[in-house]
Amino acid sequence: MKVMVVGSGGREHALAWKIRQSPLVSEVFVLPGNPGMEAVATRLPGDPKDIASLVHAAEDRAIDLTVIGPEDPLALGVVDTFTGRGLTIFGPTAAAAALESSKVFAKDLMREHGLPTADYRVFETPEEARAFVAARPEGPVVVKADGLSAGKGVAVAPGKAEALAAIEEIMVLKTFGTSGRRVVVEEFLTGEELSVLALADGQDVLVLGAAQDHKQVYDGDRGPNTGGMGAFSPVPAYTPEVARAVEERILRPAVRAMAAAGRPFRGTLFAGLMLTADGPKVLEFNARFGDPETQVVLPRLRCDLVPLLLAAAHGSLTGLRVVVSSEAAVCVIMASSGYPGPYEKGLPIEGLVEAAAAGATVFHAGTARDAAGQLVTSGGRVLGVMAFGADVAAARARAYSAVGKISFKGTHYRRDIGNRRWA
Repeated sequence: MKVMVVGSGGREHALAWKIRQSPLVSEVFVLPGNPGMEAVATRLPGDPKDIASLVHAAEDRAIDLTVIGPEDPLALGVVDTFTGRGLTIFGPTAAAAALESSKVFAKDLMREHGLPTADYRVFETPEEARAFVAARPEGPVVVKADGLSAGKGVAVAPGKAEALAAIEEIMVLKTFGTSGRRVVVEEFLTGEELSVLALADGQDVLVLGAAQDHKQVYDGDRGPNTGGMGAFSPVPAYTPEVARAVEERILRPAVRAMAAAGRPFRGTLFAGLMLTADGPKVLEFNARFGDPETQVVLPRLRCDLVPLLLAAAHGSLTGLRVVVSSEAAVCVIMASSGYPGPYEKGLPIEGLVEAAAAGATVFHAGTARDAAGQLVTSGGRVLGVMAFGADVAAARARAYSAVGKISFKGTHYRRDIGNRRWA
């Protein structure tokens, strides 16, 4: 069968890499992809937000399964369009993708159905949000833009001044455009944070695994939030008892709640969680594979991913199971200097062959080729360097050994991925 992966980042590279390993698959296409994916897939021109171009590519190439990576096409209704034309696609409808595309919808759904999450208030105007923050006791809160914002529309504010600044950025300066028309101000939860990736078929879920992401740009969880500076799996805190609680109190109830709302959810159900003293609570839901979590969860699978994607798309995961390696995986993101702010592009990248020889798999995120064919940087997050090990410490050592082989001007990466002794 032929599979098309939509997107161009490290998540999509990991998806194409894993899908290509399936004995069911004869050919993998990526739209638009990046140079690093050319070893496992054929690149197609197009814009993931241009639904008509995606349909044309799928029909022109007789694609048997399309897998959507980024969130924007889902919110724009790509699944609705594909299914309307009889094309098989993995992902939720636009109505179901609201679980990610609207934090207000997600929080209200959780409150209505009793899913554990942080207490919150929703505000339509900056004046109302400012008044609420001003009247609160001094202390940390979380301020979130309602809509999609590439993983950057969340501010963890230590105090009132920072919360007011976040409201200004989101609602007045409109840094995230129309995504900031409403904000959610919610209580700050404490505990250990982790992400759980599961497949949903509209009725039930099948968990692929858990990972811990490192969002802040600097070591020790300092600095602004990014799309993610690295991840590791497994997570020691994700014990069998916690896993059962997450499935029974969060994942399955979420799928049932979506069905009750008339928005049956088929696709990837990604739960960002905080393990609090009162048990796991939901920080956010995503409606697609997380990045960089996908780059450590999928490599640990010791089963064929494609039948699972097909089963979820067709609405029946019954009888299927996931096999996960006992090995650990660590992924270190190599980013451009200045990220998540402005950064230079077009910088030559060296050392990828040496990194592979050191035992790493390198997933490309922000790479391109210049006019001479040289691999260069083209994004904030440039590469995801993933390695296995008998445990997280061993995987971490191998990943950083490989990172040391790669260079481009202004390279920035955290040096504490998979090491939370500072926490």
